[in-house]
Amino acid sequence: MDIRDRELREQEHIVTFLEGVKNGLPIGLGYFAVAFSLGIAAREYGFSAFQGFLASLFTYASAGQYIGFSIYAANATLLQLIILTAITNLRYILMGLALNQRMPEGTSLGTRMLVGTCITDEIFGVTIAREGVPTPWFTFGALLTAVPMWAAGTAVGISMGNILPDNIVSALSVALFGMFLATIVPASKKDRKIMAAVIVSFVCSYAMGVIPAAADLSSGTRTIILTIGISAAFALILPHREAETGGDE
Repeated sequence: MDIRDRELREQEHIVTFLEGVKNGLPIGLGYFAVAFSLGIAAREYGFSAFQGFLASLFTYASAGQYIGFSIYAANATLLQLIILTAITNLRYILMGLALNQRMPEGTSLGTRMLVGTCITDEIFGVTIAREGVPTPWFTFGALLTAVPMWAAGTAVGISMGNILPDNIVSALSVALFGMFLATIVPASKKDRKIMAAVIVSFVCSYAMGVIPAAADLSSGTRTIILTIGISAAFALILPHREAETGGDE
């Protein structure tokens, strides 16, 4: 019986993994387009296609990589590079905590930490929006598809970026915003609370970008402030009941 249960779990993991691969494909296409423009910036800073490919393969953080490439070119120290990259990507700590709380019971610490290294804005979005309890195998499948395309886009951008007109490169950079919309729109249509949170987030994000004191903060810092503030407010005003989230699972 134990062997049968193990086989069923393995089959379920494979199905979930392949589902993640499928969901990671459109993310990867968007990544390729955005990484193309990142590659152009990396080329201007003296990076080869191979160096850019490795940097994107092991980092996969667009804003963090832009900063990393620029301060590397400015001969900054390794400590400065680490600190600035960490500050820029602090929002991933919040995403990791949110995802960790929803992982299935019995998920090992090592697996949880590995999932934490897989988090990007888009992979977190499709993982958390998936019905049921988030599983590591879905996240791993999405990462396996998306990140190599991010790395490949960077390398191609370094190699061929100067060939394309500027307006084409700018158009490619917009692709990722369409993916964000594809992540939040279906969930917003199903749940009015989510729709309200999305609208409030848009309004507050715009306000933070134009208010002088807030606009001077980095985009990562503004994201953290908004994430904590808005999520805390909605948790108090519109708490999510266990019955609504499938607590019996």
